Amino acid sequence: MKAGAGFKRGRKASPELVSAAVNMALESAGLELASSVLLFLTEHFAHDPQAALRAAAAAASTTQICGCSAPGIFTDQDWALDTPAAVALVLGDGTALAKPLPGESGLLLTLTAPNAFNPAWMSMPGLRFGGVSGDAMGQGPFSVWENGKGALTGFCELSMHGASGMILSAHGFKRLSQPQQLHSAHDLDLLEIGRQSAASSLYAALESHGVDLAAGLPTHQLMVMVADEEADLLLGECQLATLISCQHDAVTVAKAIKPGQWLSWGIRDTEAAQQNLATQIETVSTILPARPAFGLLFSCMGRGPHFYDGIDRDIELIKQYYPGMPLIGFYGNGEIAPVAGKNELLQHSVVLGLFTSKDSA
Repeated sequence: MKAGAGFKRGRKASPELVSAAVNMALESAGLELASSVLLFLTEHFAHDPQAALRAAAAAASTTQICGCSAPGIFTDQDWALDTPAAVALVLGDGTALAKPLPGESGLLLTLTAPNAFNPAWMSMPGLRFGGVSGDAMGQGPFSVWENGKGALTGFCELSMHGASGMILSAHGFKRLSQPQQLHSAHDLDLLEIGRQSAASSLYAALESHGVDLAAGLPTHQLMVMVADEEADLLLGECQLATLISCQHDAVTVAKAIKPGQWLSWGIRDTEAAQQNLATQIETVSTILPARPAFGLLFSCMGRGPHFYDGIDRDIELIKQYYPGMPLIGFYGNGEIAPVAGKNELLQHSVVLGLFTSKDSA
Protein backbone atom coordinates (compact mmCIF):
# COMPACT_ATOMS: atom_id res chain seq x y z
CA MET A 1 0.00 0.00 0.00
CA LYS A 2 1.24 3.48 -0.87
CA ALA A 3 -0.29 6.73 0.36
CA GLY A 4 0.90 10.31 0.59
CA ALA A 5 -0.52 13.70 1.54
CA GLY A 6 0.11 17.15 0.10
CA PHE A 7 -0.83 20.67 1.20
CA LYS A 8 -0.63 23.96 -0.70
CA ARG A 9 -2.02 27.41 0.04
CA GLY A 10 -1.93 30.47 -2.21
CA ARG A 11 -3.26 33.95 -2.85
CA LYS A 12 -6.03 32.74 -5.12
CA ALA A 13 -7.97 29.57 -5.88
CA SER A 14 -6.25 28.25 -9.00
CA PRO A 15 -5.80 24.91 -10.79
CA GLU A 16 -2.03 25.33 -10.32
CA LEU A 17 -2.51 25.31 -6.56
CA VAL A 18 -4.34 21.99 -6.81
CA SER A 19 -1.71 20.48 -9.11
CA ALA A 20 1.00 21.43 -6.64
CA ALA A 21 -0.83 19.73 -3.74
CA VAL A 22 -1.33 16.53 -5.75
CA ASN A 23 2.29 16.49 -6.93
CA MET A 24 3.49 16.94 -3.35
CA ALA A 25 1.33 13.99 -2.30
CA LEU A 26 2.65 11.82 -5.16
CA GLU A 27 6.23 12.61 -4.19
CA SER A 28 5.50 11.80 -0.56
CA ALA A 29 4.00 8.44 -1.54
CA GLY A 30 6.74 7.57 -4.01
CA LEU A 31 4.21 7.34 -6.84
CA GLU A 32 4.23 8.66 -10.41
CA LEU A 33 0.47 8.19 -10.78
CA ALA A 34 -2.38 7.40 -8.41
CA SER A 35 -5.27 4.96 -8.46
CA SER A 36 -7.43 7.61 -6.77
CA VAL A 37 -7.18 11.00 -5.10
CA LEU A 38 -9.09 12.33 -2.11
CA LEU A 39 -9.13 16.09 -2.62
CA PHE A 40 -10.36 18.72 -0.18
CA LEU A 41 -10.45 22.38 -1.23
CA THR A 42 -11.29 25.53 0.68
CA GLU A 43 -14.64 27.16 -0.07
CA HIS A 44 -12.91 29.58 -2.48
CA PHE A 45 -13.14 26.76 -5.06
CA ALA A 46 -16.75 25.81 -4.31
CA HIS A 47 -18.65 27.84 -6.95
CA ASP A 48 -16.78 26.31 -9.91
CA PRO A 49 -14.46 23.43 -8.91
CA GLN A 50 -14.27 21.74 -12.32
CA ALA A 51 -10.99 23.33 -13.41
CA ALA A 52 -9.43 22.28 -10.10
CA LEU A 53 -10.69 18.72 -10.56
CA ARG A 54 -9.24 18.54 -14.07
CA ALA A 55 -5.91 19.76 -12.72
CA ALA A 56 -5.91 17.06 -10.03
CA ALA A 57 -6.79 14.38 -12.59
CA ALA A 58 -4.00 15.48 -14.92
CA ALA A 59 -1.42 15.58 -12.13
CA ALA A 60 -2.34 12.14 -10.78
CA SER A 61 -3.16 10.51 -14.14
CA THR A 62 -6.55 9.31 -12.89
CA THR A 63 -10.18 10.39 -13.11
CA GLN A 64 -10.89 8.92 -9.67
CA ILE A 65 -10.98 12.29 -7.91
CA CYS A 66 -13.37 12.55 -4.96
CA GLY A 67 -13.81 14.99 -2.10
CA CYS A 68 -15.49 18.27 -1.25
CA SER A 69 -14.98 21.92 -0.40
CA ALA A 70 -14.96 23.05 3.23
CA PRO A 71 -14.40 26.20 5.32
CA GLY A 72 -11.09 24.80 6.56
CA ILE A 73 -8.81 21.95 5.49
CA PHE A 74 -5.63 20.35 6.82
CA THR A 75 -2.97 17.68 6.64
CA ASP A 76 -0.64 16.43 9.34
CA GLN A 77 1.72 19.25 8.31
CA ASP A 78 -0.50 22.36 8.19
CA TRP A 79 -4.05 23.75 8.19
CA ALA A 80 -5.83 26.58 6.38
CA LEU A 81 -8.83 28.73 7.31
CA ASP A 82 -10.02 31.79 5.35
CA THR A 83 -7.32 31.44 2.70
CA PRO A 84 -7.28 29.51 -0.61
CA ALA A 85 -5.73 26.08 -0.13
CA ALA A 86 -5.83 22.47 -1.35
CA VAL A 87 -5.01 19.19 0.36
CA ALA A 88 -4.73 15.83 -1.37
CA LEU A 89 -4.30 12.21 -0.36
CA VAL A 90 -3.09 9.99 -3.17
CA LEU A 91 -3.51 6.21 -3.06
CA GLY A 92 -1.77 3.55 -5.12
CA ASP A 93 -0.25 0.09 -5.09
CA GLY A 94 -3.60 -1.72 -4.89
CA THR A 95 -5.46 0.79 -2.72
CA ALA A 96 -8.25 2.97 -4.07
CA LEU A 97 -11.50 4.76 -3.26
CA ALA A 98 -14.44 3.65 -5.40
CA LYS A 99 -18.23 3.56 -5.53
CA PRO A 100 -19.60 0.84 -3.23
CA LEU A 101 -21.36 -2.22 -4.53
CA PRO A 102 -25.17 -2.30 -4.05
CA GLY A 103 -25.95 -3.20 -0.45
CA GLU A 104 -22.32 -3.07 0.64
CA SER A 105 -22.18 -3.19 4.43
CA GLY A 106 -18.57 -2.23 5.17
CA LEU A 107 -17.06 1.16 5.89
CA LEU A 108 -18.25 3.95 3.61
CA LEU A 109 -16.56 7.33 3.44
CA THR A 110 -19.50 9.74 3.29
CA LEU A 111 -19.17 13.41 2.31
CA THR A 112 -22.22 15.66 2.12
CA ALA A 113 -23.30 19.26 1.73
CA PRO A 114 -25.60 20.49 4.53
CA ASN A 115 -28.66 20.64 2.28
CA ALA A 116 -28.07 17.08 1.05
CA PHE A 117 -27.86 15.41 4.46
CA ASN A 118 -30.63 12.85 4.77
CA PRO A 119 -31.37 10.46 7.65
CA ALA A 120 -32.76 8.00 5.09
CA TRP A 121 -29.39 7.23 3.49
CA MET A 122 -27.74 7.32 6.92
CA SER A 123 -29.86 4.29 7.85
CA MET A 124 -29.07 2.30 4.71
CA PRO A 125 -26.55 -0.61 4.80
CA GLY A 126 -22.98 0.40 5.52
CA LEU A 127 -21.05 1.96 8.40
CA ARG A 128 -20.61 5.58 7.41
CA PHE A 129 -17.90 7.98 8.46
CA GLY A 130 -17.02 11.45 7.17
CA GLY A 131 -18.38 14.94 7.49
CA VAL A 132 -20.73 17.73 6.43
CA SER A 133 -19.00 20.35 4.29
CA GLY A 134 -20.83 23.52 5.43
CA ASP A 135 -19.56 26.25 7.73
CA ALA A 136 -20.42 26.62 11.43
CA MET A 137 -23.96 27.79 10.57
CA GLY A 138 -24.51 25.25 7.80
CA GLN A 139 -24.28 28.05 5.26
CA GLY A 140 -21.70 29.31 2.78
CA PRO A 141 -20.66 27.86 -0.57
CA PHE A 142 -20.04 24.14 -0.71
CA SER A 143 -19.52 21.46 -3.32
CA VAL A 144 -19.02 17.69 -3.36
CA TRP A 145 -17.36 15.70 -6.15
CA GLU A 146 -16.73 12.12 -7.25
CA ASN A 147 -15.25 10.53 -10.38
CA GLY A 148 -13.66 13.86 -11.22
CA LYS A 149 -16.90 15.86 -11.45
CA GLY A 150 -19.47 17.48 -9.20
CA ALA A 151 -21.95 15.19 -7.43
CA LEU A 152 -25.42 16.38 -8.44
CA THR A 153 -26.96 14.81 -5.34
CA GLY A 154 -24.73 16.90 -3.07
CA PHE A 155 -23.21 13.87 -1.38
CA CYS A 156 -21.03 10.90 -2.20
CA GLU A 157 -20.18 7.62 -0.52
CA LEU A 158 -17.09 5.56 -1.27
CA SER A 159 -15.62 2.27 -0.15
CA MET A 160 -11.90 1.69 0.42
CA HIS A 161 -10.50 -1.09 -1.77
CA GLY A 162 -7.31 -2.83 -0.67
CA ALA A 163 -7.37 -1.38 2.84
CA SER A 164 -8.92 -2.19 6.20
CA GLY A 165 -10.00 0.59 8.50
CA MET A 166 -11.20 1.35 11.98
CA ILE A 167 -13.21 4.43 12.91
CA LEU A 168 -13.19 6.26 16.22
CA SER A 169 -15.09 9.32 17.35
CA ALA A 170 -14.13 11.59 20.24
CA HIS A 171 -16.23 14.27 21.86
CA GLY A 172 -15.12 17.60 23.26
CA PHE A 173 -17.11 17.50 26.49
CA LYS A 174 -16.55 16.92 30.15
CA ARG A 175 -19.33 14.91 31.72
CA LEU A 176 -20.93 16.93 34.52
CA SER A 177 -23.25 14.28 35.93
CA GLN A 178 -23.51 10.54 36.36
CA PRO A 179 -25.79 8.79 33.85
CA GLN A 180 -29.47 8.98 34.73
CA GLN A 181 -32.55 7.75 32.92
CA LEU A 182 -34.96 10.13 31.28
CA HIS A 183 -38.40 9.50 32.77
CA SER A 184 -40.55 11.93 30.79
CA ALA A 185 -40.30 14.21 27.76
CA HIS A 186 -42.58 16.05 25.34
CA ASP A 187 -41.33 16.60 21.79
CA LEU A 188 -37.93 18.27 22.32
CA ASP A 189 -38.56 19.20 25.96
CA LEU A 190 -36.89 17.07 28.64
CA LEU A 191 -39.17 17.09 31.68
CA GLU A 192 -38.05 14.61 34.35
CA ILE A 193 -34.64 13.01 34.85
CA GLY A 194 -34.11 10.62 37.71
CA ARG A 195 -36.30 11.92 40.51
CA GLN A 196 -36.14 15.62 39.68
CA SER A 197 -37.08 18.04 36.95
CA ALA A 198 -34.74 18.35 33.99
CA ALA A 199 -33.94 21.96 34.88
CA SER A 200 -33.10 21.06 38.49
CA SER A 201 -30.86 18.22 37.28
CA LEU A 202 -29.00 20.57 34.92
CA TYR A 203 -28.46 23.33 37.48
CA ALA A 204 -27.33 20.84 40.12
CA ALA A 205 -24.74 19.43 37.72
CA LEU A 206 -23.43 22.89 36.84
CA GLU A 207 -23.23 24.03 40.45
CA SER A 208 -21.43 20.86 41.54
CA HIS A 209 -18.65 21.65 39.03
CA GLY A 210 -18.42 25.33 39.95
CA VAL A 211 -19.71 26.64 36.61
CA ASP A 212 -20.24 30.40 36.87
CA LEU A 213 -23.88 31.20 36.13
CA ALA A 214 -23.66 34.93 36.88
CA ALA A 215 -23.91 35.77 33.16
CA GLY A 216 -26.69 33.26 32.58
CA LEU A 217 -26.85 29.69 31.38
CA PRO A 218 -23.98 29.01 28.90
CA THR A 219 -26.17 27.02 26.49
CA HIS A 220 -23.61 27.37 23.66
CA GLN A 221 -21.16 25.31 25.74
CA LEU A 222 -23.59 22.66 26.96
CA MET A 223 -24.73 19.36 25.48
CA VAL A 224 -26.74 16.34 26.51
CA MET A 225 -24.87 13.06 26.08
CA VAL A 226 -27.35 10.25 25.28
CA ALA A 227 -27.17 6.46 24.96
CA ASP A 228 -29.56 3.53 25.10
CA GLU A 229 -27.44 1.80 27.75
CA GLU A 230 -25.68 3.23 30.79
CA ALA A 231 -22.49 1.31 29.95
CA ASP A 232 -22.29 2.89 26.48
CA LEU A 233 -22.62 6.35 27.97
CA LEU A 234 -19.81 5.69 30.45
CA LEU A 235 -17.60 4.55 27.56
CA GLY A 236 -18.35 7.71 25.58
CA GLU A 237 -20.28 5.81 22.90
CA CYS A 238 -23.13 8.27 22.79
CA GLN A 239 -25.19 10.67 20.73
CA LEU A 240 -25.06 14.40 21.40
CA ALA A 241 -27.91 16.89 21.58
CA THR A 242 -27.42 20.66 21.73
CA LEU A 243 -29.20 22.64 24.44
CA ILE A 244 -31.59 25.27 23.10
CA SER A 245 -33.13 26.73 26.27
CA CYS A 246 -34.08 26.10 29.86
CA GLN A 247 -37.45 27.43 31.03
CA HIS A 248 -39.31 26.59 34.23
CA ASP A 249 -38.75 22.85 34.83
CA ALA A 250 -38.03 21.86 31.21
CA VAL A 251 -34.84 21.80 29.17
CA THR A 252 -35.29 22.06 25.39
CA VAL A 253 -32.76 20.24 23.20
CA ALA A 254 -32.13 19.99 19.46
CA LYS A 255 -33.11 16.34 18.97
CA ALA A 256 -35.75 14.08 20.45
CA ILE A 257 -34.67 11.88 23.35
CA LYS A 258 -36.89 8.96 24.36
CA PRO A 259 -37.90 8.16 27.93
CA GLY A 260 -35.84 5.22 29.12
CA GLN A 261 -32.65 6.41 27.47
CA TRP A 262 -29.66 7.33 29.61
CA LEU A 263 -28.20 10.82 29.62
CA SER A 264 -25.55 13.00 31.24
CA TRP A 265 -25.01 16.74 31.05
CA GLY A 266 -21.76 17.82 29.41
CA ILE A 267 -19.80 21.05 28.95
CA ARG A 268 -17.18 21.85 26.32
CA ASP A 269 -13.68 21.40 27.73
CA THR A 270 -10.30 21.29 25.97
CA GLU A 271 -8.60 18.91 28.40
CA ALA A 272 -11.51 16.48 28.37
CA ALA A 273 -11.48 16.61 24.56
CA GLN A 274 -7.81 15.66 24.44
CA GLN A 275 -8.19 12.90 27.01
CA ASN A 276 -11.16 11.41 25.19
CA LEU A 277 -9.30 11.40 21.87
CA ALA A 278 -6.20 9.84 23.47
CA THR A 279 -8.30 7.12 25.09
CA GLN A 280 -10.04 6.31 21.81
CA ILE A 281 -6.73 6.14 19.91
CA GLU A 282 -5.17 3.87 22.51
CA THR A 283 -8.18 1.55 22.43
CA VAL A 284 -8.15 1.29 18.63
CA SER A 285 -4.37 0.88 18.53
CA THR A 286 -4.64 -2.37 20.49
CA ILE A 287 -6.94 -3.76 17.79
CA LEU A 288 -5.25 -2.53 14.60
CA PRO A 289 -3.30 -5.35 12.93
CA ALA A 290 -0.46 -3.01 11.93
CA ARG A 291 0.63 0.60 12.10
CA PRO A 292 -1.84 2.66 10.01
CA ALA A 293 -0.63 3.69 6.56
CA PHE A 294 -2.82 6.82 6.49
CA GLY A 295 -5.58 8.57 8.38
CA LEU A 296 -8.68 10.62 7.57
CA LEU A 297 -9.86 13.17 10.12
CA PHE A 298 -13.15 15.08 10.20
CA SER A 299 -13.40 17.84 12.76
CA CYS A 300 -16.07 20.29 13.88
CA MET A 301 -15.59 23.89 12.73
CA GLY A 302 -15.98 24.85 16.38
CA ARG A 303 -13.07 22.62 17.34
CA GLY A 304 -9.55 22.77 15.84
CA PRO A 305 -7.66 26.08 16.15
CA HIS A 306 -10.79 27.93 17.31
CA PHE A 307 -11.11 25.58 20.27
CA TYR A 308 -7.42 25.28 21.14
CA ASP A 309 -6.28 28.93 21.01
CA GLY A 310 -4.74 28.85 17.54
CA ILE A 311 -3.28 25.33 17.59
CA ASP A 312 -5.04 22.19 16.43
CA ARG A 313 -4.12 20.01 19.37
CA ASP A 314 -6.10 17.09 17.93
CA ILE A 315 -3.75 16.86 14.95
CA GLU A 316 -0.73 17.27 17.22
CA LEU A 317 -1.96 14.43 19.43
CA ILE A 318 -2.49 12.10 16.46
CA LYS A 319 1.05 12.88 15.26
CA GLN A 320 2.41 11.87 18.67
CA TYR A 321 0.84 8.43 18.31
CA TYR A 322 1.58 8.00 14.60
CA PRO A 323 4.55 10.18 13.58
CA GLY A 324 4.97 10.50 9.83
CA MET A 325 1.53 9.05 9.01
CA PRO A 326 -0.15 10.88 6.09
CA LEU A 327 -3.30 12.54 7.40
CA ILE A 328 -5.84 14.82 5.73
CA GLY A 329 -9.28 16.15 6.57
CA PHE A 330 -11.51 19.18 6.92
CA TYR A 331 -13.41 21.31 9.43
CA GLY A 332 -17.15 21.15 8.82
CA ASN A 333 -20.67 21.46 10.16
CA GLY A 334 -21.15 17.92 11.45
CA GLU A 335 -19.25 14.67 11.79
CA ILE A 336 -20.54 11.27 10.68
CA ALA A 337 -19.55 8.07 12.46
CA PRO A 338 -20.96 4.72 13.55
CA VAL A 339 -21.78 4.83 17.27
CA ALA A 340 -22.76 1.52 18.91
CA GLY A 341 -23.37 0.10 15.41
CA LYS A 342 -25.63 2.94 14.25
CA ASN A 343 -24.67 5.81 11.96
CA GLU A 344 -24.88 9.13 13.80
CA LEU A 345 -24.45 12.82 13.00
CA LEU A 346 -22.22 14.29 15.72
CA GLN A 347 -21.41 17.85 16.79
CA HIS A 348 -18.31 19.36 18.39
CA SER A 349 -16.50 16.06 17.79
CA VAL A 350 -13.71 14.56 15.74
CA VAL A 351 -14.00 11.40 13.66
CA LEU A 352 -10.76 9.60 12.80
CA GLY A 353 -10.37 6.75 10.33
CA LEU A 354 -7.14 4.73 10.51
CA PHE A 355 -6.31 2.44 7.58
CA THR A 356 -3.91 -0.46 7.13
CA SER A 357 -3.20 -2.72 4.19
CA LYS A 358 -5.77 -5.48 3.77
CA ASP A 359 -2.87 -7.94 3.63
CA SER A 360 -2.04 -7.13 7.26
CA ALA A 361 -5.60 -7.66 8.48
